[in-house]
Amino acid sequence: MQEGLQTIDVDGTVLQLLVTWKRVKNVNARLKGSTLMVSAPMSVSPHRLAEIIPDLARRLLRRSRSRELNIDGEAEAIARKIASRFPKPPEIREVRWVTTQRARWGSYSARTGTIRLNASLRQMPTWVLESVVAHELAHVFHLDHSKAFYELLNSVDPRAGQAHSFLEGVAWLASSWEDLPPVERAQLMKRG
Repeated sequence: MQEGLQTIDVDGTVLQLLVTWKRVKNVNARLKGSTLMVSAPMSVSPHRLAEIIPDLARRLLRRSRSRELNIDGEAEAIARKIASRFPKPPEIREVRWVTTQRARWGSYSARTGTIRLNASLRQMPTWVLESVVAHELAHVFHLDHSKAFYELLNSVDPRAGQAHSFLEGVAWLASSWEDLPPVERAQLMKRG
């Protein structure tokens, strides 16, 4: 890796990369627009730096995307609407779209009153997002997935089962996409 301006592709996002070697202790990175500025200690080899940079870039791109997503307050309005359907509405202090959840669609912290929603839900039908919010808020009353939990969830959101099936399909497709032959992928992309 050479010092100066280069172009890199990180998961489909093209960035201008500016690398400088300095008398610093750690590799540091900042993202300004589409420019990733990296300063590295003199002791870090170009090969090692090339291994580090993509992870740094991903982390900074996720943070940047998360900030963009949380400007409009749309998720908070939806969450408050869903919370009002509960017999005793759970407290909601904050709702955030997050780009770091990989195994969950959402989470709720009763301690902080914060709902965290997987950012990919923004691209899905509103009723699916509403169902994820209802699911997370139902855990305020039932920490498990007991019969009582599902009775409460279904009373608040009659489409919860349908949304669960939808999300199972999305998860399957996302994990299987690369293994599908091109013909089948093309067929799936033309549906709708």
